[in-house]
Amino acid sequence: MRRREFLASTAASFAAGQPAQAQDAGAAAHRKGRIKQGVTRGVFAREMSIEDCCRQAARLGIQGFDLIGPADWPLLRKYGLTPSMYPPGPGGSIPDALNRTENHDRLEKSLRAAIEESAAAKVPNIITFSGNRKGMDDRVGADNCVAFLNRVKAHAEDKGVTICMELLNSKVNHKDYMFDHMAWGVGVMQRVNSPRVKILYDIYHAQIMDGDIVRTIRDNYQWIAHFHTGGNPGRHDIDETQELNYHFVAQAIADLGFTGFMSHEYTPAPGHDPIQTLDKAFRLCDV
Repeated sequence: MRRREFLASTAASFAAGQPAQAQDAGAAAHRKGRIKQGVTRGVFAREMSIEDCCRQAARLGIQGFDLIGPADWPLLRKYGLTPSMYPPGPGGSIPDALNRTENHDRLEKSLRAAIEESAAAKVPNIITFSGNRKGMDDRVGADNCVAFLNRVKAHAEDKGVTICMELLNSKVNHKDYMFDHMAWGVGVMQRVNSPRVKILYDIYHAQIMDGDIVRTIRDNYQWIAHFHTGGNPGRHDIDETQELNYHFVAQAIADLGFTGFMSHEYTPAPGHDPIQTLDKAFRLCDV
């Protein structure tokens, strides 16, 4: 046997003899990893179990899994994944949340409980929302959100858990949502002025409402704790089929020294294999 053939044969034999975990680790070893990438449940096929989702995410080099509840946190940890964002509930729902004072007592109780639970399990973030306008003036809604967040920020600071208010679009997906422009959310964050109260900057939603993504991120970086991705139009794959250059966006975020998670929150385009799509998304954002 010639030397080249012998070396190739030896390498193949060695790989075949390694446990699956070692082979998976090797598959992810080439990643640059300047940004910690995460996923949401929707990037996977609906028929996949949560364990299969975790297994595939870990194999690809994913580090976080957003919006998964406490019952499944041990399963995420089994595959080396961080539960990177507590799901909706304790911080309200998209249409009904912090901008209405009648919600404050109830949400303060549930959010404080979630802060304790997250701190104990080393879950870094809890999601919250402004709520819908329902005829409310944006200035009144901002005042109400600031008042609520000032009630709970010291608790979040003491426990090292970040409350993340999500920016959503009101043009296509979430009609009447109040925090639909970055300037409104930044105004709230500046008034609360806490290292543990920040913005979940969903790039898909921001592109629909404001555009100018990279400049906005650079100008407001100190108020952002978490990112979501999604292709526009359609919230599908984040590749050349849509209008955003996610490699450039990820590069800009990494260059700012961002240490949080950038989590993929899209639905694979019809006919696209979810795992191949996720692998491509990961590579695009692996800067």
